[in-house]
Amino acid sequence: MKNHIYTLKCLLIATFMLGGCNDQFLERFPLDQVSNDTFWNTANDLATYNNFYYHLLQDDVNFPIMLGHHGGFDSQIASYLHLDGFADNLAPNHERHRPFQQVRAGRQIIPTSSSGIANQWYGFRGWNLVRAINIGLENYPKAAIPEDIRNRYAGEARMFRGWFYHHIVKMFGDAPWVERELNIDSEELFTARMPREQVMDKVLADLNFATSHLPNDWGDGNEPGRFNRWAALLVKSRVCLFEGTWRKYHGGSNPEMWLKEAADAAKDLIDNGPYALYSTGNPTMDYNAYHRALDVSGNPEVMVWRRYLLGIRTNHVQDYYSYSGGATRNFVEDYLCSDGLPISLSNLYQGDDSIEDVFVNRDPRMRQTILHPEDAGFYMYHNADGRTYPRIQGQPGGRTSSTGYQVIKHYNANDMIGKAFDTGEFPAIILRFAEALLNYAEAKAELGEITQGDLDVSINLLRDRVGMPHLGINPPMDPRYANDGISPLLVEIRRERRIELFGEGFRYDDLRRWKQGKKLEKPDMGIQWNAAAETRFAGAIIHTSVDPENGKTYIDVYKNSDWANPVFDENKDYLWPIPLNDLAQNPNLGQNPGWD
Repeated sequence: MKNHIYTLKCLLIATFMLGGCNDQFLERFPLDQVSNDTFWNTANDLATYNNFYYHLLQDDVNFPIMLGHHGGFDSQIASYLHLDGFADNLAPNHERHRPFQQVRAGRQIIPTSSSGIANQWYGFRGWNLVRAINIGLENYPKAAIPEDIRNRYAGEARMFRGWFYHHIVKMFGDAPWVERELNIDSEELFTARMPREQVMDKVLADLNFATSHLPNDWGDGNEPGRFNRWAALLVKSRVCLFEGTWRKYHGGSNPEMWLKEAADAAKDLIDNGPYALYSTGNPTMDYNAYHRALDVSGNPEVMVWRRYLLGIRTNHVQDYYSYSGGATRNFVEDYLCSDGLPISLSNLYQGDDSIEDVFVNRDPRMRQTILHPEDAGFYMYHNADGRTYPRIQGQPGGRTSSTGYQVIKHYNANDMIGKAFDTGEFPAIILRFAEALLNYAEAKAELGEITQGDLDVSINLLRDRVGMPHLGINPPMDPRYANDGISPLLVEIRRERRIELFGEGFRYDDLRRWKQGKKLEKPDMGIQWNAAAETRFAGAIIHTSVDPENGKTYIDVYKNSDWANPVFDENKDYLWPIPLNDLAQNPNLGQNPGWD
């Protein structure tokens, strides 16, 4: 479906949503405009109305549940490519990434207004999605169509509503649940927030309805297409895994039920869905090949994606990629060695005296995520400018990083060469099959029921793609995680998630649901800074610190800045503050703990 068709339809929809006309005396309806009284007749009418949801959800600033790539100057922030800047995977230090830096450092302040991804409460525009869905659900029964067809569109609407409310709950806890169309006098506008567990019961009901009634295939080719049942199952597994682990580690009722729902949804998709991991049998290329592609049509792993085409919808994410700063030493050190052991236990680890040493005998995904100096030509980095890479901030010319670990996972020079501002066509992979494998393994492990067979149909498929040894049921404990209070197996499952989903927007939410926010108090470091590095990266403008554990010196990205000495307040930072304007309009919302 083309976006200009969406726009026309949405204008028509808005006409009857905001003021459909009905002369009750004559009981005659206008013949030259869409009316709420005459619209809801056919399955096509319902499909047309539901297109409005897809149109709204392309606004990644105000509706950041898909978080594709927003256009223009917001490409640098409203995209899954950059969300790891909230956590310990990326170290952005460009002014455009200030919201990420504030949260990462524990310096977030209570916002005045509810606009923009930095606030994520969403005022009038954000809640328009819920209003539109509720209007649709109230009117679908008017269509004289078979019940199973009507329920397809109701399932589509309820999936989006449940997904949106999950986002609100994960960021703010309690939420104002609304399931009917409101007007300016509706009492719900001025009530208190509903407790999160009650909201999440309703979210689960929405997602269960969606997974029970959405079709396996809409017949649209998925190039890209509508959300089908399999996509709803993946969304459900994500939502239930978050809620189950949140309740397990933060306290809450019946976390086991949520974890079982997560595992069952993921397993249904794994066993019965038409998707599979992308692989050509080349472990040195297959992991990042499709993440860098401009067209993922026909890819068996890509379940939902957003196409960008010149003249219809474009973005600027490739040029803004360097604003992410660079990957952190903390992240890079999490890659296993090629024997399947962590660097703290493997005899294969070559150390980090040079950046080349870091890549020796490591998981092949590392070289497909972080730029190796020898690969600059292959990737045409940066736009084949002929310079040596990596480059560090302060060095003249080219694309630089804050850490020395330049990210290559999603890089595509062809989306920049010869293109003007905001004319990029880099697609957004919204849902991919690999996440289902990770969700399943983690949920089963958290339930204490995981078997070697479970690992072999999940984590070990991901390892097979890159030629890594299989994960066994009793791995050794990595000393670096011995104090996390979890089993060695769960350590490795969480590590696999971090490595596989890097740069896809999961890390910050994962740390919060695991109640591991204190990990964000560790400063963001880069490459080792020794005499050889000082010569190699002449002109770099950096700060350094000595690691007390090994006595070596490393780039210290935020030293002497506003973001130095990060803090994480366990009493308040797991939830975000309600904006002041929203509280002024409805004091019954109440502020989150610690933000008063």
